[in-house]
Amino acid sequence: MIRVVLIGQGLVATHFAVGLERLKNNEIPDHGVPLGTKLPLKYSEVEIVASYDVDESKIGKSLYEIAKKSYEGPGDIPRTLKDIYVRRGIHLASTRGLPFRAKGREEDLGLKRAVEEIIDEWRELDVDVLVNIMTTEPVEPINDIEKLQRGFENADLTASQTYAYMAALYSAKYKSAAFINAIPSPIANDNAFVELYKKSRGVVFGDDGATGATPLTADLLEHLYERSRRVIGVAQFNIGGNMDFYALNMPERNIMKKITKSSMIEDILGYSIPNYIRPTGYLEPLGDKKFVAMIIEYMSFGEFKDEIYIVARINDSPALAGLLVDLVRLGKIAIEREAYGTVYEVNAFYMKRPSPPGSRAISKFHAYLKLLKWLGLRDMRIPE
Repeated sequence: MIRVVLIGQGLVATHFAVGLERLKNNEIPDHGVPLGTKLPLKYSEVEIVASYDVDESKIGKSLYEIAKKSYEGPGDIPRTLKDIYVRRGIHLASTRGLPFRAKGREEDLGLKRAVEEIIDEWRELDVDVLVNIMTTEPVEPINDIEKLQRGFENADLTASQTYAYMAALYSAKYKSAAFINAIPSPIANDNAFVELYKKSRGVVFGDDGATGATPLTADLLEHLYERSRRVIGVAQFNIGGNMDFYALNMPERNIMKKITKSSMIEDILGYSIPNYIRPTGYLEPLGDKKFVAMIIEYMSFGEFKDEIYIVARINDSPALAGLLVDLVRLGKIAIEREAYGTVYEVNAFYMKRPSPPGSRAISKFHAYLKLLKWLGLRDMRIPE
């Protein structure tokens, strides 16, 4: 079994939990799960054992109760989710400015005791994979393992950094585990964390799950590069009505998304161009189905200027939830292979800003082929 802990019980976590259970019950096809049944680990082997959050309205509730209130997809909520409860996690002001009451375990126990308690819970739960899908935080890479350790000891880290450090402690003390950082905060793109996970015999994937328009932009840029068309500029924006967009409306949080979305352009094209790629607004009536618009201008043969325009509506949370079905299994595979630290082939395909730090972002098609090679698989449509 692959025993999974969710960090942040928002819409992505709810879609992942509901979709996973329905997959296991053969109630839905596995659309949106890139590797699907190609992986040796089956959906039935994935088990969510706990969830952590700091929203007072969710603590102590079952995932079934939470899904009943927030899940708007087709079909019934799986009753197996009645057995999984949201536990109080670490706060460290991670939800400052958001419209709900939050309280972390450290506020009563102190951070050291809270960390010890949670790691002990993971040991009792026999955790294999931890998935970070909490609200995006403004974070800077530390890049020095000793400075990282001091930051943890002095309670100077953010919540996502603290969870990542805790997962490494758990890996070193009890059993190797994988930490999947599906948010923009640089964890896997921090040299200090990559080094820490190598020493701890753990795995970290990240950063920022690549869904929606960003992987499409990467593949379009690759298409233009391969045809020697000179890209003049790119504008891509999206507006949504879920809590992630509410948080990203704050400039200090939005800057993290801008970094992960924009970093691919020069990697793929080989030159820099004017660009604007980021979430631009929150509009509650849009809900979880975000509005996306994109324009790419480029020069073609004979100095003629062409444009590509794209307008789309994309269900935000299900798109990332489908990737997580693969990533939790890949985390277990990486641990079994003792691929400690991080795995570029996984990150290049699933993440907007692939680790290790300094790695090139590449088109998702090329990343897909690298991933299959790392796994020892092949796509039967593509001749060798």
